[in-house]
Amino acid sequence: MPDPLRGVRLWLIAHRPSPPVIASFSAILLFVAGLAVASFNEVAFRAQATRESRVQAQMLAASVTAALAFNDSAAAKEFADSLHANPEIETSGIYDASGRLVAGYRRDDAPPPPQRAPPLQSINNGQSIQVGAPVLLNAEPIGSVYLKSAAEPFYRTANRYAAIGILGLMAALMVGALAAANAAQRRAYAALEEQIAHRERVEEALRQSQKMEAVGQLTGGVAHDFNNLLMVASSGLYLLDRTEDPQRREWLKQGVQQAIDRGASLTRQLLDFSRRAPLTSQAVNLGAQIDSMRLLLDRSLREDIGVRLEVDNDLWPVEIDPGALEVAVVNIALNARDAMPAGGIITIRLTNRTGMSEGELLGDMVELAVSDTGSGMTADLASRIFEPFFTTKEVGKGTGLGLAQVYGFVRASNGGVRLASRPGQGTTISLFFPRSLAQVASIADRTTEPTLTSTRSLKVLLVEDDDAVAASVGEMLSALGHVSERAANAQEALIRLEAGEIFDVALSDMVMPGEIGGIGLAREIRRRFPGLPIVLTTGYSAAADQAIREGLTPLAKPYAIDALAARLEDAARARRDDARDTA
Repeated sequence: MPDPLRGVRLWLIAHRPSPPVIASFSAILLFVAGLAVASFNEVAFRAQATRESRVQAQMLAASVTAALAFNDSAAAKEFADSLHANPEIETSGIYDASGRLVAGYRRDDAPPPPQRAPPLQSINNGQSIQVGAPVLLNAEPIGSVYLKSAAEPFYRTANRYAAIGILGLMAALMVGALAAANAAQRRAYAALEEQIAHRERVEEALRQSQKMEAVGQLTGGVAHDFNNLLMVASSGLYLLDRTEDPQRREWLKQGVQQAIDRGASLTRQLLDFSRRAPLTSQAVNLGAQIDSMRLLLDRSLREDIGVRLEVDNDLWPVEIDPGALEVAVVNIALNARDAMPAGGIITIRLTNRTGMSEGELLGDMVELAVSDTGSGMTADLASRIFEPFFTTKEVGKGTGLGLAQVYGFVRASNGGVRLASRPGQGTTISLFFPRSLAQVASIADRTTEPTLTSTRSLKVLLVEDDDAVAASVGEMLSALGHVSERAANAQEALIRLEAGEIFDVALSDMVMPGEIGGIGLAREIRRRFPGLPIVLTTGYSAAADQAIREGLTPLAKPYAIDALAARLEDAARARRDDARDTA
């Protein structure tokens, strides 16, 4: 049977291109492809070189922010001169906000930087690359930088095109040239990554500078507040010695005590923010708790500001630290007061919220909303109001920690915070706390103050490294009718106990120099002298949490004499009860 395609196959065999034609055609295709690849690489290379120069300019701009902000031309000059490490940079310039040249750098054979700031645009003409970048501080331009870099040398470009010509004839060389081009690109990317890493280091230095600025602001605010408190205390003590009027002496003593209480509150606020003050949570009825704060709020606010309390019926209990709650509510109220210079109304609403499902707020919540009729806030200001150290008050007039402490307290209580505000329409700050099923203790039970009564005189081992604190606590113990003997550290206390000295109770600070602190001393006394009770004191140190976990409840500094009397009496009573149980 004849093959119907035989003729077609014979025609194809007869007209098949010869090997030289195939080779030539392949060479032409390879040459054209090589030219296309070369052209594309040339464009990409120029774009890459421009991007690298732009990144270098941005890095320089980030580096000189502080120098321009503080008009430090010497520092700006150091940053400009540091570019000599990059051999491709010929000229650099740093300009202030008016466009005046502040500092510059150039290589020996390069032209100087322009005296006035050139436009912030990127130019790559194949011979040189010129780029600029703004210098920003808080998103506002305070100057600019200019860089001029040498483009790729002519011999390097020629070599690249010569290789492309050879690639048109030999496919193997083309593959090799492409591999070389890819390797060059990888090196370029590696260099870019190094520059990016350098930029990140520069940005980290800038962030550190901003942190130091924030710490400076905090220091100024705290110093201002503490200086005011010290002024009240020192003047009160001075006047106490110079007045015989009993009523005036009582008034002066109350002023000194209020200054001390405010100082303790400020310290608590700082330590709440740093998470070094442990929360003592308990079931609380927010309605009763806020109602008991009316006198405190009245004293904190002006006469032209009224406080209105609205409470849901059958308000659920919540489990929080009552003291931290009072600090949080007062902080919010003080901010509301400052937003109402002409007076107004602060409304505190307490509402049950059933089955919430908003972000981290899940389940049954109790909402504590504090609303004012003040000036309100813009969206930008409202977005920063809970930031640590952020304050709209003058330098030295505030720490910027009030609302940050509120946020930290609520989050530590497994709750959430929401803010609603518009300019001219007041502000509402809502605190949400999870519903608690625990039984609420009455306010009276929580606020019952101890008395100075003691069943008998106690011999107290006072362990305190600070001479002034030891002297004042010794006087308080004497006033209570107790006898105290001081040990300067935990090691000395253990030596005296080992020597056989008998004490009724040990009173020790938690943070002391030496290998053993207050918790270590408590452990050793429990192990070696189990019949001796120990009372620890602390200024809200980080060790307080650990002490609580070990069954020790520290006495918070500064403490009043009645609190000290009650704690010592409790310790002595527990010892007597243990002795009766043993007998």
